[in-house]
Amino acid sequence: MKLSIFLAFIITLVVVGWVASGQMDKIQAFRDGRELAKPQALSVADRLRAEVSGDVNRLTAVRAKLFEAKKRTQVVRVRGRTEALRKVTMKAGTKGRIVELKVQEGDRVKKGDVVARIEIDDLNARLAEAKALVRQRKLEYDAAVKLGTKGFKSETQVAAAAASMDAARAYVKQVQVQISKTIINAPFDAVVDDKQAEIGEYMEPKTAILSLVDEDPYLVIAQVSEQDVGLLYPGSSGKAHIVDGTVVHGTIRFISRVADTETRTFKVELEVSNKDGLLRDGMSAEIIFPIDSIKAHLLSPALLTLNDEGTVGVRTVDEGNLVSFIPVDIVGSESNGIWVAGLPSSVKIITVGNEFVRQGDRVRVEPSKAPQS
Repeated sequence: MKLSIFLAFIITLVVVGWVASGQMDKIQAFRDGRELAKPQALSVADRLRAEVSGDVNRLTAVRAKLFEAKKRTQVVRVRGRTEALRKVTMKAGTKGRIVELKVQEGDRVKKGDVVARIEIDDLNARLAEAKALVRQRKLEYDAAVKLGTKGFKSETQVAAAAASMDAARAYVKQVQVQISKTIINAPFDAVVDDKQAEIGEYMEPKTAILSLVDEDPYLVIAQVSEQDVGLLYPGSSGKAHIVDGTVVHGTIRFISRVADTETRTFKVELEVSNKDGLLRDGMSAEIIFPIDSIKAHLLSPALLTLNDEGTVGVRTVDEGNLVSFIPVDIVGSESNGIWVAGLPSSVKIITVGNEFVRQGDRVRVEPSKAPQS
């Protein structure tokens, strides 16, 4: 909810509370078998005489309650989703049929584990042939070197023999690489998320065989507004409430430097532990980033009022029962009230009758029946 809408809602509650408070006060007074002193249109001279003479019964009666400030953490609250830190699709590196598929969907594998094999076909024979050619080229090169030292071979002929030997060795490497591509190894500890091929299926190079997902750590990703992104920084803490009720804690690992062109928001990645494997890619989450701690008071919205300038605040009384108006800033809300800042740590707020008094008035304070907070 936008702050402007929230403030409009609070002001509406203040007005409604102002109207209702008088009626509630009468009802409570009736239940108590007495009446609160009704507001009297006293002149300044009358009030002074009442104060000097000690005739407190002529002063406006109010109820007040002592409120103590509590520590409240300011947060940036955004919606997001879970995402695996690493996801990879294993593909065939050479053509051939799958002769072994050692895993099924949901299986966990370790880094280096063999997950699939493709038929070698004639690669072993080609490797043996290539190694034999290397031996032959080596003998030819050695002979060329000896004849060259006796003047029977030119330097060009010796260099050509060396080049032939190197080419034979390169061919051995080439065949060995082709053989290595027939074995598919897991690149990291992961879980098999999807299997796209079966034993006996013919594979072309770059054809998908299976997909792996790294389970730990995990990411919770959100798009943060341009107003709030400056309050966050890599390494700061955060927690995420996953849609299934799981709560995870972690640290910010990445904040995008470029805004999304459509939403004008910035990508933020919260890295969290997932050792128990409860998180799944794509789950909805609410992410909370704590940014600051302040002293604030938890109040009922009905205690807020407006002064003559339209400023939102509360009316308080001091030890001498003098009324003051103190502006407040709304810094948050909960199901049982709103959080406001700007008040002294300990303050006595008028809970009944604040609509009948003004700044500087002296009042008669009757005890509040509500428990103090």
